[in-house]
This record gives sequence, C-alpha cells and structure tokens, in this order.
Amino acid sequence: MASKGTVIVTGGSQGIGAAVVKAFLDRGYSVVANSQKITQAGLSSSPNLALVDGDIGRAATAQKVVETAVQKFGSIDALVNNAGIFMAKPFTDYTIEDFRALASTNLEGYIHITQLVVRQMLAQKSGGSVVAITSSLVENPIGGLPVSLPMITKGGLEAITRSLASEYSKEHLRFNAVAPGVVDTPLHKNNPKDFLKTLSPMGTISTAEEIATAVVYLTEGRQITGEVLHVDGGAHNGKW
Repeated sequence: MASKGTVIVTGGSQGIGAAVVKAFLDRGYSVVANSQKITQAGLSSSPNLALVDGDIGRAATAQKVVETAVQKFGSIDALVNNAGIFMAKPFTDYTIEDFRALASTNLEGYIHITQLVVRQMLAQKSGGSVVAITSSLVENPIGGLPVSLPMITKGGLEAITRSLASEYSKEHLRFNAVAPGVVDTPLHKNNPKDFLKTLSPMGTISTAEEIATAVVYLTEGRQITGEVLHVDGGAHNGKW
C-alpha cells in the first residue's frame, strides 16, 4: 500500500508525541520521529518509521530530520511541532537560564525545523500542513498554576501560527495549533489526579490519543488554517 505522505513529529518518544506517531502510522503515513534519545524509547519498528536522535533546539538536528525524511520517503507533507518543555514556578523564581531552555526547545526548535520544512514544501509545490502544540493556558491562565515563562513561548507559537497561515496561504501551506489542557502523560505522573481534574470545567483529563486525533484532523483538514483547536474540556472558556 502506498504511503499517504510523510509526516515529521518532534518530541515523538513519549506522551502526546508517541501517540501522534502511532496515529499517523495507523492511518498509512510514513513518519520521521525525533527526540533527544528516540532510538532508545522502545517504539515499535516499522518500515514506515524512521527515528532521528537529537536536540531539536539545534539547527543540525533539524537538518538531519529533514534530510532523513526526503532520503527515506521522498517528500515532506506534514510537520507536527510537538517537542516542548514546561515548568511551573512563581514568576520571580524563574531564572534567565530557565527562559533560555524554554526558548531553545519551544521556539528555536520550531523555527529550525519549520523553516527547512517550508522550503521543502515550497519546492514540492503540493501544499502541506504544520501543526504546533500549545496550551489552553495561553488563552485562560489559572491563578494557582504559575506558568508565565512557558506561556511566553506557547503564546508565541500561536502568534506565528496565524502569521504563517497568512504568509503561505497562496501556496496552500496550512499552519494550525492544538491547545491541550491537562493530558495524561509522563509530564504529570507526579501530580495527584484529583487535582488535575479540577483544571477543566468537565472535570476530565485528556488522553494523549485524544490530542493525537485533533492533530490528525488539522493535518488532513484541507480548508483549515490559522486555527487554534482547544482540546481541554472547555478550560479556555474561562472561570468554572
């Protein structure tokens, strides 16, 4: 069976990223997945899956990911910018090193890989999709959850998503974002579930697979661009 196309997924070793990788493989896509040590993550091997180790905040890693996609599968049709780091602390406790770490992975990581992918997609002349993973806390912060510095980066991703959607609409390159609320991933393994459920009006915690479904929807939705799709049990609507 011919592949439906090639998708790059950053931060693909666990949590949302691993669920996204599986969702695209299950739908017949070829996937190039990246994270720092993804070859050690225990992902099931498949002829349609290529793994590239490395820090996506480094330009050389992005270059290697893109070269792998083109050499192994012949094209790049979609990109999922899932790699991200997150930390919660009072604003005055953050250090500039914290900010640089957040900016390196969440912003520079996005820039490096997305620039290369856009160049490839423009050369292919067949359109393409880029999806970022942001956070419902960009639109509706929660007083007891101090994440100001991570939200500078996530809010920046939503802003660049809208800008790029306009910039490349004539070339049929689409840019969207999924904004999750609380997701049942290793990121929250030490947080009590009862507390996490209070962070959504529906009192629910999303599964990684539910976020992956939203990513696939935006990737395949040929008329959708410049959209931020909230998968957060309604948290972005405000007070509950």
